[in-house]
This record gives sequence, structure tokens and C-alpha cells, in this order.
Amino acid sequence: MSYNTLWTIPNELWRKVVLILPPDKPRGSPGRPALPNRQVLNGILYVLRTGCQWKALKTEWFGASSSIHARYQSWVELGIFERLFRVLLTFYDQRRRIQWRWQAIDSKSVAAPLGGEKTGKNPTDRGKLGSKRHILVDGRGAPLAIVVSGAEVHDKRCALEILDHSVVARPHRQYRVHHLCADKGYDYDDIRQGLQDRHYQVHIKYRGVEVTEIPPQKRYPARRWVVERTLSWQNDFRSLRTRWAKKANNWLALIQFASALVLWRMANET
Repeated sequence: MSYNTLWTIPNELWRKVVLILPPDKPRGSPGRPALPNRQVLNGILYVLRTGCQWKALKTEWFGASSSIHARYQSWVELGIFERLFRVLLTFYDQRRRIQWRWQAIDSKSVAAPLGGEKTGKNPTDRGKLGSKRHILVDGRGAPLAIVVSGAEVHDKRCALEILDHSVVARPHRQYRVHHLCADKGYDYDDIRQGLQDRHYQVHIKYRGVEVTEIPPQKRYPARRWVVERTLSWQNDFRSLRTRWAKKANNWLALIQFASALVLWRMANET
């Protein structure tokens, strides 16, 4: 099933998700009955897909919106969505193997009308409040790491942080050289040095010319387009087009959930 048509968690995916969720409240336990975890996750998926407010969730479909939001925040605090991201990236690696040799990095600015943590004045949007999501992807565009920041934060300030936050360890000896593609926003001496310290060969494209340290006869074609495509895939989830969450961790969790669904689709491609 394509993630573009995914409105409920399919059985195959649920069998992986249920292993990392806290157990459902047993029937007959004291207190009010709790919503089943799968029903709650479907409600969170609906918010992620539509970009609606939590209170707009239909009670007859998912149950009380306040209960779903409270469960969501408790799962964020437990790191459930980061673990889900890691589980799906591992599944993708088992199915198709992560293409570590070529990686790419980029960011996407979005509006954040309500403000909150890690937001700032967007210099490209008349100083309106905004936020950025920074991602690292493999050679196919599978997301490997995610970092969020304010919209005023320059890409270079998050470049090394995101490389150090891959949810699975990078195998340093799988390839003799690991290549990293980036745009001109990362072309700074300290960033280049940090990338070299991490054993990356740097490829930075500027005005149609690839700037790199290797001789012209050994240069490789640019492969940065895969990260732009992944950012576009993430925009299919409307909650990522505009940031309504005031807490940075809540918004990061939605990005991790969306990335996990992208990985699920990529892992099942033939």
C-alpha cells in the first residue's frame, strides 16, 4: 500500500508498531476504559495527513480528541516515535540495504504561526515566525536523521549535528569513501573540515557547477535531488507544511512518524 493512500495503519505495519508501544489497558481494569492503541495511532495519523487541529478529530471515528492528544504527548515523552523511526529504518535496511555510499543533506522552512520552541523570524518570508526541518538521506532518499530549528538558523549550524544524529550507526568501513551532497549553504571551511573529520567526501553544487576537492576527471554527477524529493514526500503530510505545534518535540515526533511511513513505503517497493 502506498503511503499516499494510507489513512489507517495496515496490519503488517501494526505488527511492528505494537512491539514498541506500551500495552493496552486490560479490560476490566479499575477506572474509565482507555482507547485502544491502534485507534489512537490512527487518530494521530489522521492529524498528520490532514493537518487538522486535534480538537477537529471526529469522536465517532477515533474517540475523544483530548484522550488521543494526551496519549500522543505521553508517547512523545517516551520516545515512541523516534523508536518507530529507528525500527522502520532497520526494516528498510533489511529489505533494500541503506545506500550509505552517497548521502545528501538539506532543509525546509515552514511557517509556525503559533510560535513556540525552536521557531524564529524567517528571513525568506518577510520575518514571519517559522521553523526548519533538516534531514539527511541515503542514496535513494531514505531519511536517516532529522533535526528541527528556528527558521532564522543558518543551515551550516545544523549540518554537523544532523550527521551525528543518524538513528542507526553509519558503517564506516562498508565503503572506502562516503560521499555527501549539499548546496551552497553548506560551503564553509569549518563545515568542510567537520565533514572530512567524519570521513566524508564533500560535493557542493553551485550555479550548475559541482565544487569538490577531487580532480575534475574523477568527479561524480550530483545526487542532491534525492533529498529534495524526500522533503517533497514529507510535504504530502499536511501537518508538516505548517507547524502548529508549540513544543519542538511534538513537531519533531510528527516528522519522525511521517519519515517512518516513507520508509515503510520505500521498503516495500519492488
